[in-house]
This record gives sequence, structure tokens and C-alpha cells, in this order.
Amino acid sequence: MQQRTTHYLLYLLMLSSFLFAGTLQAEQKKQLGDWDIHYIAFNSTFLTPEVARAANLSRNKNNAIINISVLDTQTQQAQAVIISGIARNLLGQQRSLTFREIKDGAAIYYIAVMPFRNEEQFRFSLDIRQGNTRQQLNFEQKLYTE
Repeated sequence: MQQRTTHYLLYLLMLSSFLFAGTLQAEQKKQLGDWDIHYIAFNSTFLTPEVARAANLSRNKNNAIINISVLDTQTQQAQAVIISGIARNLLGQQRSLTFREIKDGAAIYYIAVMPFRNEEQFRFSLDIRQGNTRQQLNFEQKLYTE
């Protein structure tokens, strides 16, 4: 029962992030090489307390969650990768991002948390590796507090 509850809550975490993505952009996905990479950055307060607890995330109006999933373009199977990266605001201030892997059945998500100020614009630069395969994901996003 505990495992089923955890899977359900993790599902809600990812669903809420992708539903919120719809208000920002039609689709936040890039095809890089043989991968479809889905990405989003959003305020951690968009998570319900239950989902945040299940994913061991802290809800704070000044914390953003960066959520990445990597799928094989042909099979759409989740890929186990290593992600590192930085977020740079428009003043050039840089924040290192530390991603942790969350597995939910066949799904794999990579989550990082970082502080931000209201209406702060970031340029994200992520290095995604799997064996000898390496891709660079770059995107921009403005973040808002509630």
C-alpha cells in the first residue's frame, strides 16, 4: 500500500508540473540526438503538501523545481542519464544545479531545486550524459513567487 501511495503521489507531482507547463508554453520538449527531453521550471508551491512530502521536496515561495525527463525518441522509453548544469540570471549570477533521480515504475525524472526572486529570468544550461552520449539542453524561463 505504501508503494502504491508513493507512486500515486509522484504521478501527481509530474502531472502537476506538466499541467502547469501548459500555461507557460504549448510544449516544453526538445529533440536532441536520439532523445526527447521534456523540461520545466516552476515554483515549488504549485505542488500540494502531500506530493512535496512524497517526493521529499520543500515547498517555499522562493524555491523553483526543475524537472527533466529523457526519453528515447523511437521507443519513448525513459532513459537513465546523468544531468548537471547551471542557471544564470540576467545579471550573470550563476547557480549550480544538483539533480536527483526519481524512479516511478518505468518512468524516470530528474529533479533539482534552486532559490529565486520574483520575476527573475534564468538561462538554463544542462549537460545530459549517458555513456559516451552527451547532449546540451539550453532553455530560458522567468520564475514567479505567489
